[in-house]
Amino acid sequence: MLKKVFHPNAYLTRIRNVTRGLRARTRILSVLEKKSADAKTTAKEAGLSYSVVLHHLKLLMAEDIVDRKGGRPYSWTLTGLGQKRLTN
Repeated sequence: MLKKVFHPNAYLTRIRNVTRGLRARTRILSVLEKKSADAKTTAKEAGLSYSVVLHHLKLLMAEDIVDRKGGRPYSWTLTGLGQKRLTN
């Protein structure tokens, strides 16, 4: 059985971490690691719907993993807090 690999910051402490949410947050965080983006661009690049991306961005913001900047449309960026990836 293959073990699924999720982004370390996809695991949240305030909610139950189900596979679908972990998968969605991993895709969102992968996009934001490359560059800051608004929710619409993030949704397009992650292959998720806008409402799913916005929901998970708000969950991630509540745990200080991402932050929004500027006016509408907000630009979402990683804060640098949370778990780090292990590298060799």
